[in-house]
Amino acid sequence: MRYAPGSAAGRGWRSAARGRRWRLGAALGALCTIAGAAAAADNGGTALDRYLDGLRTLRTAFTQTVSDVHGKEVEAGSGSLIVQRPGKFRWDYRARNDESAATTAGAASAAEAAENAHGQLLVADGRNLWFYDRELAQVTVKPVAAALSATPVMLLSGTTAQLHDSFDISAAGSHDGLEWVSVTPRESAADFSRAQLGFARDRLERMVVNDRLGQTVRLDFSHSERNAPIDPAQLQFKPPAGVDVIGTPQS
Repeated sequence: MRYAPGSAAGRGWRSAARGRRWRLGAALGALCTIAGAAAAADNGGTALDRYLDGLRTLRTAFTQTVSDVHGKEVEAGSGSLIVQRPGKFRWDYRARNDESAATTAGAASAAEAAENAHGQLLVADGRNLWFYDRELAQVTVKPVAAALSATPVMLLSGTTAQLHDSFDISAAGSHDGLEWVSVTPRESAADFSRAQLGFARDRLERMVVNDRLGQTVRLDFSHSERNAPIDPAQLQFKPPAGVDVIGTPQS
């Protein structure tokens, strides 16, 4: 599987992740506890550190809105995020128009509806990071280690040590009823310039991501389950027959 510069099937990772609806971050995924604000200040921890303490798995639903550089909403949708730490997650997203199409398609079964769904899927299986654009019938794969800072979902799936090595993480005060944490990638190659995570009563409620094109992605989380059992098959990915695959997976 070879990258062909300039072709539709040969778009690079950044083109697929940004240019073609970069709306996945999980990050997601990644994204979702113990001490108060004074204790956090004493030990240098943040609400994110406390949230990740003891977190093994996370299952949550989310709604997502995307605004352009002028603050105008350009897309909205919803999806689901599954995280298994360290290093595994599944981020499944459909834009609002895709949801409507799936609802009215009259598929014979739920399995058929899922197979025919539009939207994007991002899966980290522990070795590889897979990005599947269903509408383009295109899959991009990279070694997961090389993509640690590429998507905000890694904020939830990486280890605490990895996060502090790859990101500047700091408390960002309280507003809108949430305790906020600001995260900035240390590497300029990351697909986002800043992420802010909002917590309420030890729950991750919101993530706001600024990408390097000036867009703002807001994710609101709901129905979160912490440390619930996860089916291993949900954290694996096999490219469907007939799709273009860019990159070579690590075995």
